[in-house]
Amino acid sequence: MRMFLLTAGLLIGLSPMCMAGQVYKWVDAQGVTHFDAQPPQGAEATTVIKSASPPAKPQALPSGKAIGDQKAIDQQVKKQVAEQEAQLKEFCEQARTNLAQLQNNPRVREDVEGEMRRLTDEQRRQRIDETRKQIEEHCQ
Repeated sequence: MRMFLLTAGLLIGLSPMCMAGQVYKWVDAQGVTHFDAQPPQGAEATTVIKSASPPAKPQALPSGKAIGDQKAIDQQVKKQVAEQEAQLKEFCEQARTNLAQLQNNPRVREDVEGEMRRLTDEQRRQRIDETRKQIEEHCQ
């Protein structure tokens, strides 16, 4: 019984593929697009669905050189990802250090055009908020 159901299912599933034929598409004088199994007489039509063709021959496996090239590309991508992760880790460590200094030190100074200036409380709170936002966005 199981074999009968399997065979029937395959026949039903594959039957539309066997019946597929050419379908033509054309536009009439009024600008209406038509689809039909036969091309129109006296008008130009394009083929939309071609007849079913036998399956293509299996292609040869890629050469060893192509596989080697892919491995080299994979290694290069892995190296780039590792570098980006290292840069992100360094950024996160620096941002956390800056946040700790801003929170723990009310007298933060910055170098502006060669002059050391002290940040006001409002500027300090703004920098704390910006740093927290950057940590939330980029660090886990």
